[in-house]
Amino acid sequence: MKRIPVASSGSISITSDHSGSDVLVRLNGRIDVDSSPDLRDYLLAILSEEPSPRVITVDLAGVPYIETSGIATLVETLRIARHHRAIFCLQGLSGPVLRLFEVTGVLALFEASDCGQKVS
Repeated sequence: MKRIPVASSGSISITSDHSGSDVLVRLNGRIDVDSSPDLRDYLLAILSEEPSPRVITVDLAGVPYIETSGIATLVETLRIARHHRAIFCLQGLSGPVLRLFEVTGVLALFEASDCGQKVS
């Protein structure tokens, strides 16, 4: 298992654990208009790795707040992952973050993904 940390952008910190062809990305902090570009760059870097990951799971348990810019970033990454034939999943959704996914109607996009084996 390979663990890759990234420096905090002020409002969010991102780490990832690689296990074979699966990647677990852990987010901690607020996902807002300032941190969304860092999250986007990080996720796109994972998708461009060779060999490309089979399953990417983003753990949002450490995220107390997300803006629509963050949701847009995750939807964009889901679209790109599907293009790469990778599975892109979310876990740890709760509270206000889960409610925003429900209200915006995008939760169903992620529920349609088969997450396969979870990285622990």
